[in-house]
Amino acid sequence: MTAILHYIYDPLCGWCYGAEPLVNAAAAVEGLALELHGGGLWPRPTRLPEETRRYIQQADARVAGISGQPYGQAYLNDLLLDPNMVLDSKPTTAAVLAARSLDAAKALPMLKGIQHAHYEQGHHVVQREVLCDIAEAIGLERAAFEQAMQNADTETHIAETQSLMAKVGVAGFPTFVLQIGNELFGVPHQRFASDAAGFGAWLAEQLRARQTTTA
Repeated sequence: MTAILHYIYDPLCGWCYGAEPLVNAAAAVEGLALELHGGGLWPRPTRLPEETRRYIQQADARVAGISGQPYGQAYLNDLLLDPNMVLDSKPTTAAVLAARSLDAAKALPMLKGIQHAHYEQGHHVVQREVLCDIAEAIGLERAAFEQAMQNADTETHIAETQSLMAKVGVAGFPTFVLQIGNELFGVPHQRFASDAAGFGAWLAEQLRARQTTTA
């Protein structure tokens, strides 16, 4: 029976960056497919006022403390404090879709590459050249990736993700939804925020239990 973990994310969501160890653990669970759904946290290019950037700085400190994810000085002391920093979900989500269209196995590495380029290296990841550099770094051909980005139907993808969120009654990022056959189950990932191994074990157990129940 088909088992899918739907991961609802945004590339420029700090808590999604913090969820990377959980995503890695889920990807390692035997018999469980991981499906990425970009939700469009920043639906248009947005520059943040200083008050909001300071709030995000505090939230990032919490994420780092809980998850152990690395935050670089280039992000904390430069990019985040730059009033000209632009947050925009569409080009970053298009990049993940483009990577997936070229090689399904590259979607998650592309997402991770964007997140680390932003939160650790302090790069402006909404820029096409930066996204192409990341694509090359994970082994994709630059020209093919650029073309795939142009062809990505990002608007439809985000709309479909938001429909999924409405269907399961969630509004935030990140969200995980476990699908066994045609049934969808909420995943309480927050309790595993500092325990990626526990998250993987919990998913494996749910998979065994629900597949036995629905067999």
